[in-house]
Amino acid sequence: MTGPAADTASDTTPAPAPSLGRKVGSAAKWSLINTVVMRLGNFATGIVLARFFLGPEAWGVYGIAQTVLLVLLSANELGVSLAIVRWEGDPRRFAPTVLTLSAASSCLLYAVLFAVAPAVAGVLGSPEASGVLRVMCLCVVLDGLSQVPAGFLTREFAQGRRMAVDGLNFVLSTAVTLLLAVDGWGAMSFAWGSVVGNVAALIGCCLAAPGTLKFGWDREQARALLRFGLPLAGASMLALGVVNVDTMVVGSALDPLALGFYVLAFNISGWPVRIISEAARRVSFAGFSRLADSPQALAAGFARALGVVMAGTVPICVLLAALAAPVVELIYGERWLPAARALPWLMALGLVRIGCELAYDCLVAIGRRRSLIGVQGLWLIVLIPVLVIGARTGGIVGVAQGHVLVAGAVVVPVFLLALHRGGIRLGTVARACAWPLLGGTVMAAVLLLLERYLGGGVFALLATGAAGTLCYVLCVLPGRALLKG
Repeated sequence: MTGPAADTASDTTPAPAPSLGRKVGSAAKWSLINTVVMRLGNFATGIVLARFFLGPEAWGVYGIAQTVLLVLLSANELGVSLAIVRWEGDPRRFAPTVLTLSAASSCLLYAVLFAVAPAVAGVLGSPEASGVLRVMCLCVVLDGLSQVPAGFLTREFAQGRRMAVDGLNFVLSTAVTLLLAVDGWGAMSFAWGSVVGNVAALIGCCLAAPGTLKFGWDREQARALLRFGLPLAGASMLALGVVNVDTMVVGSALDPLALGFYVLAFNISGWPVRIISEAARRVSFAGFSRLADSPQALAAGFARALGVVMAGTVPICVLLAALAAPVVELIYGERWLPAARALPWLMALGLVRIGCELAYDCLVAIGRRRSLIGVQGLWLIVLIPVLVIGARTGGIVGVAQGHVLVAGAVVVPVFLLALHRGGIRLGTVARACAWPLLGGTVMAAVLLLLERYLGGGVFALLATGAAGTLCYVLCVLPGRALLKG
């Protein structure tokens, strides 16, 4: 894939394979450390807020605002910022045009959201979320401005600098959120904390990638960028719609209390996705892009990435699914126990999402944008009526079950077909997942058996978790050669 900077592509020679491998390896290490540290910090903050300051209703309002924000972020820069990572040549030639497009579209989106916030909050069953929406979605503008410097950090595999930026974001956003929550601001504490953190991230990205926050305009570049970015923005928006439409359904079909329980359960199910998958995705797109011209290398790289991600994610998902009720009670308190009923199903969904997100990055890297739009569109079209029926018949558990049904019966087969057409065969995917899934099955059986006899106390849970994890490791060890490629 080339862009307006293609005239300089002939001057750019690919990095030698060992050099690229070291860059990717180093970036993956820093990205994983960054993600684990940040997510553990967010996890601890969430526990404090849920146990002492915010009830399920406030958590539900926050969930609505967060859902709208994520959907807007998926399209706030029209997909053009990915050109910084993907296109050949010197990205500084077209970066000013990218920044102008990103900033303009972000400001327009926020203006529309500000005007329709009361109506959106009312439709989603949380009229009190209007003010939170207007504040939190200021992050759309800030994110649009930071896309170019952040894109340079990703292109250069500079995840060490990215960790420093994210650390600054986390410290400031958490401090503001906690201070306001203690003072009784409720869900609005999340909103202002997010805004302060994003301001810090924007400043940090500019310092980490100096000289990249420059506006400019080139009509031909803009046309090429929009041709490249709009399909990706559409696919990304559909993907975020898939992940967040359940919150909208629960908010409109059920009461605020149920919404709060569901949002907490969904957030817990996202732990492995955010910790492992997010770390992998910060380097996967750039890595797959470098391998896109070699089908064999791409297939091997995808298999290794999928195997590593699955090996690290399966035990976390199984642990949280099998021990959902005692874990929720221990960490968040007895009043949050209703959230545990939906958690096992959402953990299964989280595992599917991890594989689909990696496949998404691979398909983007090889230019199969139409396939992505088709997959995400089909997913959303089938999902909405299933979730509505699930909410009316089974509450938050019915919604979670509907998610898993659609993902397993419709989405996974379609993604496998799209990957096959891109040169990654079903056998390659199956071999990458076989040992982790076998280990997960054994681990689940051990956890359920031990939990039944040992109970749910702290020491019993630790012993049960340790025994289950040991069994998983023993099952996965024979497949470690596949992970090393």
